[in-house]
Amino acid sequence: MNLIAAPSALSGRIVAPASKSHMQRLLAAALLAEGESWIRNPSDAADCLSATEVIAGLGADVEIGSDALRIQGGLAPRTPALNIGESGLGLRMFGPIAALSTSPLTLEAEGSLRSRPMTPMASVLGAAGVDIALDNGCPPVRIKGPLRGGRFNMDGSLSSQFLTGMLMALPRAEQDSIIQVSGLQSRPYVDMTLEVMAAAGIMSHHEEYQTFTIPGNQLYTPFDATVSGDWSAGAFLLILAALCGDPFLEVDGLGNTPTQADQAVTGALLLSGAKLMRTESGIRIDRGRRRGFRFDATQCPDLFPPLAAYAAFCKGPSEIKGLHRLRHKESDRGQAIQEEFAKAGIEVILDTEKDTLAVKPGPIQSARMDGRNDHRMVMAAAVLGLAGSPIEIVGAEAVAKSYPAFFDALSEVGANFGRA
Repeated sequence: MNLIAAPSALSGRIVAPASKSHMQRLLAAALLAEGESWIRNPSDAADCLSATEVIAGLGADVEIGSDALRIQGGLAPRTPALNIGESGLGLRMFGPIAALSTSPLTLEAEGSLRSRPMTPMASVLGAAGVDIALDNGCPPVRIKGPLRGGRFNMDGSLSSQFLTGMLMALPRAEQDSIIQVSGLQSRPYVDMTLEVMAAAGIMSHHEEYQTFTIPGNQLYTPFDATVSGDWSAGAFLLILAALCGDPFLEVDGLGNTPTQADQAVTGALLLSGAKLMRTESGIRIDRGRRRGFRFDATQCPDLFPPLAAYAAFCKGPSEIKGLHRLRHKESDRGQAIQEEFAKAGIEVILDTEKDTLAVKPGPIQSARMDGRNDHRMVMAAAVLGLAGSPIEIVGAEAVAKSYPAFFDALSEVGANFGRA
């Protein structure tokens, strides 16, 4: 599906979607809990729908209501094949959880996830006695446990997602476990994992995010939890509010959530001169001067696309640090931003030595941009179109991965989208 995003004045109130990162962790915890759990304000993102199907395949009974899920937990695989869709978190999280079972299981993937390397997960689990096999280092992942616990050494420099899976699985292992982690990135997401585990009665301890101690033979207790608003998607809404609000666009549903790394978007906006004001239920932004900024996004790499789009409208160049975190996303996002923004007349410079992506602002030219089957690239292209000049977005349906209602929700507050 191709859509054209055209310059628009946005006004009113828009509610950020539920967090897919939070919900997937809650789904895993509900699977591992013996009893009835409730998840309220569920996300309808494709990643979460896939994760819901996976926990059902692993033994959970799931009842889906209009505004909540009721889940009867219990790890007892019903099917040998589990399709995680395109969710990198889902694959790395449910891999260790599936390894708790003695049943042979296959975790299947779709799209670009089929070409993402999974050798770090295979190496760690294989060293722990789990039978695990990949196809040329990539999914599908064939796995047979049991994962019994013990001592583990992990490299956290590329992603914290596999650590999340190990943290959630090891409390159910028969032995106590210690995980040594080097170079951990995205610590707030690890905090989110630990928070979900603690709410389900799981004990763990860590020393400066380097040594994690997890007692074995623990039981997850059922819970009743509400999925928090998604700062990753909300970042695009806040940036659109800063660029297109007329007189203002209020973004609701984003609480103070330190465990979501992308809440750091507020810091980048402040650095650019924008003024943020908390209302009773949301956030309003005074557009301010929009000057160029420098921002370290190493711990929050999903902010690169929205911040790069915002930087295109700032006065003076901007520089975002953490480029190396973009190589294994739905696309190679550094290269994708550089090449697609160039079509709209915006120069983007990648410096691997400095680990930075720099944006030189300028007039947005009408262009045809490829979303590259990457939900965040599609949203970034929409920002350029709504705040600059008409942009045809190829493959706009990719937003379903994290925010299926993105175009509809923005249309309700004045966004001008048309079929190409």
